[in-house]
Amino acid sequence: MSDMPTKRVAPARSLTDQVMDFVRESTLDKTMVTGEWYSVYQVSDQLGISRSPVRDALLRLEEAGLIRFTRNRGFQIVETKPSDVAEIFALRLGIEPAAAYRAAQLRTEVQLGEADDIIALMAQAKADNDEEAFFAHDRQFHRQIMTMGHSQRGADLVEKLRAHTRILGASTAGDKRTLGDILEEHEPILDAIKRQSAEMARATMREHIQVTGKLLLEQAVEKSGEGDPKEIWDQYTAGV
Repeated sequence: MSDMPTKRVAPARSLTDQVMDFVRESTLDKTMVTGEWYSVYQVSDQLGISRSPVRDALLRLEEAGLIRFTRNRGFQIVETKPSDVAEIFALRLGIEPAAAYRAAQLRTEVQLGEADDIIALMAQAKADNDEEAFFAHDRQFHRQIMTMGHSQRGADLVEKLRAHTRILGASTAGDKRTLGDILEEHEPILDAIKRQSAEMARATMREHIQVTGKLLLEQAVEKSGEGDPKEIWDQYTAGV
């Protein structure tokens, strides 16, 4: 088993979430790498917590395709390629615009109020320059639209897909796209749903996911040094 740095987790967030963050951070700083074996006991000892939340976190990461368990060996980090990012967003393009279309037809006033509250929380996080809180509310917003579109299984699948991209540690917020820019992409989606403009809801959701996916794919290509982002995007999103 490979060595990992000792790290104590803070009590503010759930232990499961903190373990997931630890694995993500460890892949980013190369203390956990593909090809090496790691164990539940090892992670538990490194974080100074019980094995139960570690198992829960690792199972969630395995469901998202981020690690691979092998009986009597432990787990390994699964290498994520640029094509994986493109495939993830091709799947999201096949799910979320259609859900936004249905949301415009099926939403309730209570659900719209909840969506307004989430947008307000995103705006506050933007004002505070709190990227972590902003993207947590971003995920809530997308789940709310899936809920309004009567697609709970789709919401669960999208969350798993998003978890896979989060493990990369990449962010679409930066020089090319601010938190304010991202917020402005969400507002017309909700506005279209409020106006029951199903086609506009679908179009604005599609545009938002395309912008996000292309930026993350560019980062993945830059990190790996392999492939052309436009060619990869066109190949994997053809037909959706």
